[in-house]
Amino acid sequence: MNLITLDFETYYDRDYSLRKMTTESYVRDPRFEVIGVSVKLNNGETEWASGTHEQTKNYLKALPWEDSMVLCHNTMFDGAILNWRFDIRPRMYTDTLCIARALHGTEARASLAALSERYNIGVKGTEVLDALGKRRRDFSAQELEKYGDYCINDVELTYKLFSLMAKGFPKQELRLIDLTLRMFTEPTLDLDTGLLESHLEDIKERKDKLMRDAGITDKKELMSNPKFAELLSDLGVEPPMKVSPTTGKETFAFAKNDEAFKQLLEHENDQVQALVSARLGTKSTLEETRTQRFIDISKRGLLPVPVRYYAAHTGRWGGDDKINLQNLPSRGPNGKKLKSSIIAPEGHSLIDCDSSQIEARVLAWLAGQNDLTQQFTDGEDVYKYMASSIYNVDVADVTKDQRFVGKTTSLGAGYGMGAPKFQMQLQGMGVYIELEEARRIIDIYRGTNGAISQLWRDANNMVQYMARGDTLQFGREGVLQVDAQKNAIILPSGLPMFYHGLAGEKSEFGYEYTYRTRKGPNRIYGGKVVENVCQAIARCIIGHQMILLAKRYKAVLTVHDSIITCVPDGELDEAQAYMEECMRQTPDWAKGLPITCESGTGKSYGDAG
Repeated sequence: MNLITLDFETYYDRDYSLRKMTTESYVRDPRFEVIGVSVKLNNGETEWASGTHEQTKNYLKALPWEDSMVLCHNTMFDGAILNWRFDIRPRMYTDTLCIARALHGTEARASLAALSERYNIGVKGTEVLDALGKRRRDFSAQELEKYGDYCINDVELTYKLFSLMAKGFPKQELRLIDLTLRMFTEPTLDLDTGLLESHLEDIKERKDKLMRDAGITDKKELMSNPKFAELLSDLGVEPPMKVSPTTGKETFAFAKNDEAFKQLLEHENDQVQALVSARLGTKSTLEETRTQRFIDISKRGLLPVPVRYYAAHTGRWGGDDKINLQNLPSRGPNGKKLKSSIIAPEGHSLIDCDSSQIEARVLAWLAGQNDLTQQFTDGEDVYKYMASSIYNVDVADVTKDQRFVGKTTSLGAGYGMGAPKFQMQLQGMGVYIELEEARRIIDIYRGTNGAISQLWRDANNMVQYMARGDTLQFGREGVLQVDAQKNAIILPSGLPMFYHGLAGEKSEFGYEYTYRTRKGPNRIYGGKVVENVCQAIARCIIGHQMILLAKRYKAVLTVHDSIITCVPDGELDEAQAYMEECMRQTPDWAKGLPITCESGTGKSYGDAG
């Protein structure tokens, strides 16, 4: 397979630029223009081509795309241009930006300039001419030549980086980079513009009604903390206060998660309830702005799915391009409206297949908690079993409310959560228990799951060993390796999960360990390590399943532990069966890990999920 390294230079001005726009809106904008492109075929000489759109298209079309892998630094941008502007779809995509995040961690600088310095391969140039607001026709021949030199240098640096970083980089991860990029560069999903516009009107009407019910005509009265405090005072309510964790000063407790503020929703005065509801409903703009963004995209074309490869510390995918499809709402009367607006093209349906309870299954397997692993294998309701132990009743007699507590316990306490936090978690879900009861439940969980508790202790020791510079294995034999030189745990994918700058400091409780992040030091301990590795292993499994699925069907979206694909209606049953088969398969390194899945189908993402 050929390797084509390329970089586009495009028109931009003060208002029209990637700094102010999403990749999707920029590339699809009528103002878009390619100034020139640099191309390197395999290890040949890098060429600069600058011409009209048709001239550039003819130049590009002559290259062997069907048997080539495209390499760029930020391929989401250049790949979109190839597909949307020149109708070119190569055999495969790769990206030095994606590889850098995986190799060096999400906290490391991954710009082309930073990586070139890190690998000592040269210096990224700076533009030697003023390109702001200049169309191709506005450049002199000499200026275009200088622009070409700049662009050629970027391609050469990208090629050198790939030559170094790709050595030993897992092949399956290169495949996942390709599959992830295709979700964006080769969009499949459509959007229901009518549903979105109707939903937007409903949102605006709902906000207007909240203001009318509260007797408010000026939105600023709700948005301004001092003015809102005055409104509460006028109704005889003392505005709730809190100490800011950042400034240490007293401030108004008007956030949606402030308990004292939420309690005002149940105030005896209906006017107070209406005022607080108006504040909460009007101040929240996420649903409105995201709906408008979907509408704008729908008018430009299909939905490019921006999923960021290796977006999290654990390697998980994340949202990108200012559209986070990882956290679309599902609850409430309008919870699924946005999901329902994402639709399959005519003659096709969507399949949403979710890897059921994968983190809990990984935890039991990794710890060697064999009784729990067997329950998963046998298809038992593990949450009922947990509730049975908590309430000392037969599994068959566990009530719905008791199962809920059992589920919350299994998911929360599995990573070493203490009683106070567990109590608060239940309260946030509307279940109120005393602290002593929370302690009793936590003790039962730990006593019932001794191997998991031991895994936390092993993880605590592992952190100490890593900080000391020792190398060891962690969890099931051969699954996780510790590379103390890198302050990293080597995952089954072969990629590292970093704890940069890991260091311990003596405290009254012994040694406390922190690692470095962009936001400052982050505390790390046994339970947190176990949570990290379980999420990371789950991600490795989802990646394995996505590659299996891609042999027949393209993944159009991945959200947490689910994969969504789009298939012809005539193949729906066959495709669903195949997808479930793929998502029940474990990698060779995960022998004995019981995996299962659930799937749904529909014409929209909302119906399928």
